[in-house]
Amino acid sequence: MGHTVEKKNSPGRPEVEVLGETFEPGQPEGEETGRWRQKLSSRAEKLRYLETAERYWYGHEWYGSEKRKKPA
Repeated sequence: MGHTVEKKNSPGRPEVEVLGETFEPGQPEGEETGRWRQKLSSRAEKLRYLETAERYWYGHEWYGSEKRKKPA
């Protein structure tokens, strides 16, 4: 798939090249679409999957906008 490059104005510079859409249009197909619970066998694997997907809330190595590095 060929990627499109668009030229846009930028503050401080006249024009910059921005990468356009990089996805293919359409819907996922197949009967296994969205069935992540059945693909993981144990409870520990499911919790690990959710914690990875929700890094913003469960991550310990970085700070989201709701957390502070230093207490007020």
